[in-house]
Amino acid sequence: QVRLVESGGGLVQAGGSLRLSCADSGRTFNSGSGVMGWHRQAPGAQREFVAAITYYGSTNYADSVKGRFTISKDNTKNTVYLQMSGLKPEDTAVYYCTRDVRLASVVAGTGASWGQGTQVTVSS
Repeated sequence: QVRLVESGGGLVQAGGSLRLSCADSGRTFNSGSGVMGWHRQAPGAQREFVAAITYYGSTNYADSVKGRFTISKDNTKNTVYLQMSGLKPEDTAVYYCTRDVRLASVVAGTGASWGQGTQVTVSS
């Protein structure tokens, strides 16, 4: 059973940084287990794709976060990270970790597994 648990959210001032973590406690992240990624949902808005990373390290980013966010992983810890820098008030959202065997599913937000989310609040 896949269990994705996010951590690292919090309150930060604009221009600051945070690092989110997503630990998969239910399955080893291996070449057969595909892709992990992040989505976010701001109040009153639809959930949107943020970033994704494959087992082999290929990454994808939403245009809105390119150059500011970096997704990375530690296969030995079954953990994916999202380093967020240059944060803006519009980055305020609940950030969700997701996982699927297909990159397209992770990007589209139709991944098979999701975490409960972690709140990120950026003050101006």
